Amino acid sequence: MLLQKSEKLIMIGDSITDCERKRPYGEGLFGGIGKGYVSLVDALIQSTYPERGIRIVNMGTSGNTVRDLKERWAADVENLKPDWLSIMIGINDVWRQYDQPTICESHVYTEEYEATLRELVLRTKSQVKGIVLMTPFYIEPNREDAMRVTMDEYGAIVKRVAEETDCLYVDTQAAFEPVLREIYPATLAWDRVHPSAVGHMVLAKAFLAAIGYSYHM
Repeated sequence: MLLQKSEKLIMIGDSITDCERKRPYGEGLFGGIGKGYVSLVDALIQSTYPERGIRIVNMGTSGNTVRDLKERWAADVENLKPDWLSIMIGINDVWRQYDQPTICESHVYTEEYEATLRELVLRTKSQVKGIVLMTPFYIEPNREDAMRVTMDEYGAIVKRVAEETDCLYVDTQAAFEPVLREIYPATLAWDRVHPSAVGHMVLAKAFLAAIGYSYHM
C-alpha cells in the first residue's frame, strides 16, 4: 500500500465525503470521521495496517462545488500539511444545473470546473507525496439520462486532469456499474446521489484499489 508509517491523508469533497463529520476537522472519537466512505477507508486501513498509524482526516463539506473548494483550500488542505490528498468533487457542480436550472450563478460549467480542479492540483502537487482524483458519479445506469450524460463529461475532465498531472485516478462511475446491473439505483441512493452503506463501500473499495491496499493476515 502506498501510504506509509505515520502519514496523513486528507479526503476532501462534498456531502458524499462529509457524511456528518466533526467540525472543524473530521477525525477523532464519536464518529468524528463521518459515516461514509471515508470512515470505511479508515476502518479498513486501520484494521489491516495497524502498525502504520495512518491518520485520515475528513474535510468534506456538504453542498460544495469545486469553486467552494478553492475558497477554503488554504485552511482545509494546505495548512493541515497532508502527505496524501484525495479529491472527489463535481456532483453539485452538475446537479445545480438540473435542480436549480434558473439559478445560473450556482452552476459551475465544464470550463471553470476543469480550470479550477487543475489549478488546485498543480498548486498542491509539490507539497504532497501523491494526489488521488475521484470522479463525480450519478447512480443511474441509463447512459442517455441527461444528468448522467453531464456527469460523465465531468468525469472525463477528472481523468484528463489526472493524466496530465500524474495523479492517481478513481473512476467511481465505473465502480458502480457491476452493482447497478443487479441492484435498482434507488435502492443504493433514493436521489441517485447520496448512497447507502453499500454505495459508500463501492466508493471505499475503488479508492483502496487505487492506493494498492490489500488484505493481509
